[in-house]
Amino acid sequence: MALPNKNNPYINKNNQNSNTTNDIGGIFGNQDSQRDFIKGALIGAVATFLLTNENAQRTLFKGFAKVSELFEAGIEELKERYEDAKAEVKQD
Repeated sequence: MALPNKNNPYINKNNQNSNTTNDIGGIFGNQDSQRDFIKGALIGAVATFLLTNENAQRTLFKGFAKVSELFEAGIEELKERYEDAKAEVKQD
């Protein structure tokens, strides 16, 4: 057990070692860190799947292509509206 020291991050205000694993959370500490661990594991699993599966990559890239196509169409529409508004201002 570490000696009580205000600079030691493993000692809490009650001079007890807060780095113990005998609480309900076990080795992960508390519920928040358990959630963080599960999120990280899921993100890692999805990343591994996407990096190793060609069909998943193909589907993902097709989706990105569709989204970028919609984005470009939206930009063109905005440009057209801008030009229309500019022409109306010139007429007035």
